Amino acid sequence: MRHSKHKHTLGVKKEHRAAIMASLAAALFRHDRIETTLASAKALRPFAEKIITLAKNAAASEDAAVKLHYRRLAIARIRDVEAVAMLFGSKDKEGKVSKFVNRKGGYTRIYKLVPRAGDAAHMALIELIEADDEGYKAAKKPAAKKTAKKVATKKAATKKTAKKTTKKAEAAPAEDAEKAAE
Repeated sequence: MRHSKHKHTLGVKKEHRAAIMASLAAALFRHDRIETTLASAKALRPFAEKIITLAKNAAASEDAAVKLHYRRLAIARIRDVEAVAMLFGSKDKEGKVSKFVNRKGGYTRIYKLVPRAGDAAHMALIELIEADDEGYKAAKKPAAKKTAKKVATKKAATKKTAKKTTKKAEAAPAEDAEKAAE
């Protein structure tokens, strides 16, 4: 059964969709950041991250035949030799894959933009993430407001402890003075 097979179809046939993803990925690897529709950006993210994983596997391998194999797999999907060369690198030049060697995924980021003026399509900016990017930190939630009853009991408890500590503090110097007099 072919359940859940209709993700990111973009309203086109399989061959057209493969061509769209190939050209968007090539542009992304060339420019590090592209502006496209939100649906295309969401479809491009897993496609591009799989290509980056191929490049990482090639970079991690010592065997030249394995490196060539991963490069050919990427060329088969992207269909642009120059874009793949920029990602993988060449013998004399290091590729963009060196930015992702220490990352375990999440190589792209999508920012939503204002709708396009002509047809009001939702627009997005998809970019490659730098190696030293920490990402977003989770914002700390403010403490929930306490009910009036809990606040009143806490105030009463703090007043009692404050009275006890002041009584002990007053008694302590008197005891010290008695000991000093003996």
